[in-house]
Amino acid sequence: MDFVDFLDLEDVERALELRLGRIHARQRRGIEIDNEARKFGQGLTFLHYENLPIFEAVVAAAVRLSGSWGRGRANAARVRLCLNEVVSDRLPAAFDGFTILHLTDLHADMSETALVAAARMVSDLRYDLCVMTGDFRGKTFGPYHASLANMRRLREALRGDVYGVMGNHDTVLMLPDLERMGIQMLMNEHLTIERGADEIFLAGIDDAHFYRVDNIEKVAAVMPENTFSVLLSHTPEIFRQASHAGFDLLLAGHTHGGQICLPGGIPVILSSRMPRALGKGAWKHRRMAGYTSVGTGACGVPVRFNCPPEVTLHTLRKAG
Repeated sequence: MDFVDFLDLEDVERALELRLGRIHARQRRGIEIDNEARKFGQGLTFLHYENLPIFEAVVAAAVRLSGSWGRGRANAARVRLCLNEVVSDRLPAAFDGFTILHLTDLHADMSETALVAAARMVSDLRYDLCVMTGDFRGKTFGPYHASLANMRRLREALRGDVYGVMGNHDTVLMLPDLERMGIQMLMNEHLTIERGADEIFLAGIDDAHFYRVDNIEKVAAVMPENTFSVLLSHTPEIFRQASHAGFDLLLAGHTHGGQICLPGGIPVILSSRMPRALGKGAWKHRRMAGYTSVGTGACGVPVRFNCPPEVTLHTLRKAG
């Protein structure tokens, strides 16, 4: 694998201090180091099976013994395009028909086949904006350059502006190189997207599932009251906070829709503390619309059953 042009650790740390500020950068990296080895506690769930290699080994062994390994691997490579329409009376007229390409949970180092399929798919799509809601890396610890190399190839298939947030599998050390390849990361940050005299508000928060470094209050504090707003979060678990903060649309991933599901798409395990109805696809909480993508990549074990990987295209529509 060719890692030419990626920053070395010293340059990454220097770039992070310039990008996030010295205190923020050191705190974020310090939390990662403290948490990498944790299996229990921290985050929104008590048990973090993503950090338990034995869990992956047990699941892989069970799938192999069932004789379904090959089928599961093939399923994980069959990426489908999902279409979702978001209707709101708060959407400015100029944004009626605005399209958002949504990629998430790419796990780029362990899901290369799915990533190639996704790159082929998006190269033929028309969209106005692309967003990525985290988990670029396969594991929650360890090397990350293989993920960056595959992400760079995917980025070459994308056009226009791309915005992203970090997931619980991602190290902040990836941030400088992701931004160098043209993926602007929103670390509890916001921006406005303009069309003529109209605009919408786009915000992104850092990982809320494991690292608990999200700050919805910070981004919501500067959100114009009458502006249609979109929040990017790796996990949908913060749906209550996002709704009460006044966001119109929450785009997330993290759950993989269960990844290994019973017939009918019923997840065997859903790694989030929230209503199962929010585990995948379109949903609504109070006034806020939401969408939880099942993701493109596979997590832990590179198989899928009754839960095909996806690339999602959201179309915004003005009500009435």
